[in-house]
Amino acid sequence: MPTQLLFGTEVLLNGLMAGVLYALVALGFVLIYKASGIFNYAQGVMALFAALTLVGIMDGQVPFSHLINAVLGTEVHHFGWHINAVVSIILTMGVMIILAYCVQQFVFRHLVGQEPIILFMATIGLAYFMEGFGDLMWGSDIKKLDVGLPQGGSFWIEDNSRWLGFGNEDFYGFFIDKLDIVATGIAAILVVVLVLFSQYTKQGRAMRAVADDHQAALSVGISLNFIWVMVWSVAGFVALVAGIMWGAKSGVQFSLSLIALKALPVLMLGGFTSIPGAIVGGLIIGVGEKMFEFTIGPLVGGATENWFAYVLALLFLVFRPQGLFGEKIIERV
Repeated sequence: MPTQLLFGTEVLLNGLMAGVLYALVALGFVLIYKASGIFNYAQGVMALFAALTLVGIMDGQVPFSHLINAVLGTEVHHFGWHINAVVSIILTMGVMIILAYCVQQFVFRHLVGQEPIILFMATIGLAYFMEGFGDLMWGSDIKKLDVGLPQGGSFWIEDNSRWLGFGNEDFYGFFIDKLDIVATGIAAILVVVLVLFSQYTKQGRAMRAVADDHQAALSVGISLNFIWVMVWSVAGFVALVAGIMWGAKSGVQFSLSLIALKALPVLMLGGFTSIPGAIVGGLIIGVGEKMFEFTIGPLVGGATENWFAYVLALLFLVFRPQGLFGEKIIERV
């Protein structure tokens, strides 16, 4: 097999893995939009906040330690213990549920029936509040996240794919990150569970009813408070999973919140209301940007990964505004 084709296949596989990580973030957007009609600008910050909280709990860090020390003149930063990763994830999920309840009680409960742009502006304010709150609570330094997930290239895949080079000395086998493989499996399980939940449970049907019309949902006895807390809690769980994967890959830092920007073209391709669409859109973006960089990048000076996804999303908006799996809007004239 020609060397160029071998390297292209490796780029394709790594693009699929990167697309899954994009899709994990996009899933949180889809869940909240599907349930409430709100485009949640704060989803990326939720992933950052979840990762910061997880690291803080695992390391036994004292919350608000910088503020406490500045006010009281103390030098306390850690409790002196370390907590198991599984227990820390459970505790972090508890924090995300509390966050969901607070968001509903103090923000969106007062905005029932308001225009979508009002709800969107509220999520922008929520994003900046959570970013500052996370900084104040856990500090702004870069943190290492290790929950025991395998990392680094898979030597087994490298050794068992080397024969494809047929003696080509420039090919050493496919390099696939083990963390990306784990992320793919977790994303697949999440998608199956979320699709089954939204299609075949009473809460899933109520979630779709709330998204269509707040007032109509209230009139048939659906509790907006319960549905929104539930959906924001599930979105918090998805944000936690995404935060773990991205945090383990590149460290927990405040630039982690910017991964939400890459989720935007994923949503435009897959559709804002489709859970499978988030995965398909993520795979298209991941593969597209990697293959475009590999094939066209050298001809135009490289660095095409920064803008390719947005150009592709713009083309989709022109020809299919609702995305591949989005609900087609039908209006009576």
